[in-house]
Amino acid sequence: MTTNNSTKPPKTKHSKLVNNYTLDAQSASTKRSYAQDVRHFKTNGGKIPSSPAMVAEYLAQFAGLLAVATLAHRLIAIHRAHTDKGFESPVKDRLVKRTMQGIRRTFGVAQKRARALVKDDLLELMVMVAMQKPLKAARDKALLLLGFAGAFRRSELVTLRIEDITPHAHGIELLIRRSKTDQEGEGRMVFVPLAKSEERCPVKALDRWLELAGIGEGPLFRSVNRHDKVVSSKALTPQSVALIVKSSVGKSKGADAAKLVSGHSLRAGFVTEAAMVGMQTSAIMGQTGHKSLEMVYRYVRPVQKRQIQSLL
Repeated sequence: MTTNNSTKPPKTKHSKLVNNYTLDAQSASTKRSYAQDVRHFKTNGGKIPSSPAMVAEYLAQFAGLLAVATLAHRLIAIHRAHTDKGFESPVKDRLVKRTMQGIRRTFGVAQKRARALVKDDLLELMVMVAMQKPLKAARDKALLLLGFAGAFRRSELVTLRIEDITPHAHGIELLIRRSKTDQEGEGRMVFVPLAKSEERCPVKALDRWLELAGIGEGPLFRSVNRHDKVVSSKALTPQSVALIVKSSVGKSKGADAAKLVSGHSLRAGFVTEAAMVGMQTSAIMGQTGHKSLEMVYRYVRPVQKRQIQSLL
């Protein structure tokens, strides 16, 4: 009688210290995301361990209903769920790979991009933001201007702390302790200069918000209660950044325009604006922290096309 080894994980024991480090190998948000993906797989007929046929059927079931990128992310989660428990991953099987290839060819892999918010857009938003109650107006103005000037991801914005600020004569440096492309936490410094106009200066806006909120330590950006009186001690969530961007755009440009933007629109806006004024790609990447030229070119290419068109 033979035993299927793929259904029995090896009984390897590790020290508590080793287990603690392996758990810390992924960020909390990544763990949550993978867990949600695996739950969806299980509630739709999947199980761990799974066969290649079961995974392929799952992909076929949701092809066209879920984005190709979402399905690809689900595969990574299913793969990790197997390998973390010592099972052989069905994701590496030829059947699963061919099924995913067919889905990509059928539905394409074009990524939906958030509309970039450039400098002129921000100036319009400032008018609407100023109409809010004082605390929220100060916070949202600082968040929008700093998010743009620093080309920050929304996850980077909400993890910034008072302790991460280094003042300089011509601006401030902000320490990004960890980011999407720096999961090991090496960190990088981002310089945000003083603007010529005090009204649209991200550094002055941040100073104003911190002064009004009475923040002397801890997270920079926090929630404010509906009466605009109490500032939380906890940082905003990444989703809160997206909601602030959408709300500001909605008030300025309407509900349809709000659907096209996200928390990423500030970062995309910096890259687009920088390309429009002729900043070198290497300098753009130095500010954004991008590791891949291809990611930056997604925003640079449309600008280049408009410049070429203007010559015709």
